[in-house]
Formats: sequence, structure tokens, C-alpha cells
Amino acid sequence: MPTNLYVIQLVLQGLTAASIAGGLIFAAYQFWYLRRSQHVANFAKLVELQMRLRELRIIDPSLADVDKHDVEGLRSPQEIREYFLNLMQLSVFEIAWFSHRHGQIPDDYFQSWVRRMREIQKEDSFQRMLSKRSVKILHDEFERYVSGLGGVAPAR
Repeated sequence: MPTNLYVIQLVLQGLTAASIAGGLIFAAYQFWYLRRSQHVANFAKLVELQMRLRELRIIDPSLADVDKHDVEGLRSPQEIREYFLNLMQLSVFEIAWFSHRHGQIPDDYFQSWVRRMREIQKEDSFQRMLSKRSVKILHDEFERYVSGLGGVAPAR
């Protein structure tokens, strides 16, 4: 009888140890996923702040003169608005791309973005924005991705 009690005790200790190990593995996974989500959130916030600065230039095109290189070759307030509006659209897509790349957006939803961006890329104002040599703060891999969509590679 004591042998049976000893076996039961070992089985229960093994189950307890396995439960604790499983809990630790699950906690580690949650921390990893949280860190990854925070990485995407930080990236999105930086791009949003950048978009806010662009929005100011859409509202008041004279603010675009702060960095003359950005508006070089743009002749009217309307062209300045179009340039920064298209750049904002590209930035929103960059957030979607980065989120998808890090598993935060499902494939089917991201592909709907890709289809829409292919249509937007055909627009003359969007092509002018992409080909304009000015400061475009974009993720390097995103620039390569956009050029692979069939449009002009963003000029630097």
C-alpha cells in the first residue's frame, strides 16, 4: 500500500510541476505578444505625429515653407495640399503594412488595403508625390514594398 501512495504522490507532483511550467510558458508568450503589440503601437504613434505635422501644411499651405525642400517645384496651395494629403494616405498605409508585418492585421484585411493603394497609386497627384525628391520619412522596407506594388519608387 505505501508503494501506491508513493506513486500517487509522484504523479501529483509531476502534474503540479507541469502546470507551473505551462503557466510560466503561457505568461512568457503573453509578455512577448504584449511587447510586440507595444512595438506596433509605438510605430503607429510616431507616424500619427508625423501625419499631424503634414495635416497642418494641408490646412495652411504657407507652413510648408518651413522646409523649402518639401515644396520645391510645387506652384500653388492646391498642389501643396495634394502633396501632403497623398503623403498622409501613404503614411496610413504604412501603419497598416507595419501592423500586418507584425501579425496585428489579418491577411484579408491587409489585401483590401493593397488593392485600394494600387488604385490610389494610379492617380497623377500620387505619382507626383512619390517621384518628388523631398524628405519622406518612411520605413526602408516599406519604401521597397511600395515600389513593388507597381508604382514609382518613392524618391529620396
